[in-house]
Amino acid sequence: MQEFLDAALSFPAVLFGAALIVVVCFWLLVLAGAADHHSFETNLGAGPAGHGGVPAAVPVSLMVAVAWFTGLTGTVLLHRSAATDTARTAIGWGVLAGALVVSWALARILVLRYRRHFPAEPPPSRRDFIGRVCTIRTGSVSSDFGQAEVAAADGSTAIVQVRQLPQPGEAVFTAGSAGLLYAYDDEGEFFWVSPYDVTLDPGPPKPLPRARTRRTR
Repeated sequence: MQEFLDAALSFPAVLFGAALIVVVCFWLLVLAGAADHHSFETNLGAGPAGHGGVPAAVPVSLMVAVAWFTGLTGTVLLHRSAATDTARTAIGWGVLAGALVVSWALARILVLRYRRHFPAEPPPSRRDFIGRVCTIRTGSVSSDFGQAEVAAADGSTAIVQVRQLPQPGEAVFTAGSAGLLYAYDDEGEFFWVSPYDVTLDPGPPKPLPRARTRRTR
């Protein structure tokens, strides 16, 4: 037990031990509901670590755990060797580098093997607003002017540029009226909008009433 403690508190294992404490505390907060595992960057995607779109908390935690175990094992073996102080320092840096390489490689293999359980989410797009009802925020909307407020799926709102095809007669839209975003123009970076009558929206379908069965004697 004393040998384990000496190794855990020695360089380089002590560095990975501190990181491991942070990781354990983070996952305890996740289990308690006080944190989200997406608190790290959303995903590593095609970044330098190359972990294939898995939430960053997963490979980072694996890397820290493997690096700590590898560093601890190397430190124990280093303490048992008869190397001089100078040699121990050099070997310790080698153990540090080796633990980082081993942890990165093993975490990469494991994550790439099981990443099908973590489907990559497509990034948010303006096209996600197509088909949504918006509220006009300008006094009118024409073929070259207009703004509207629209709510995203997560409840957040955004002000977007809207246009409508030329309409004969009086203006179709006024401030506060509802419209339907039915197309997006990539070149002009605006949405095409059409009038929308909220009172005609049937809403979600209601469940059919259950048929009553009569009991017979």
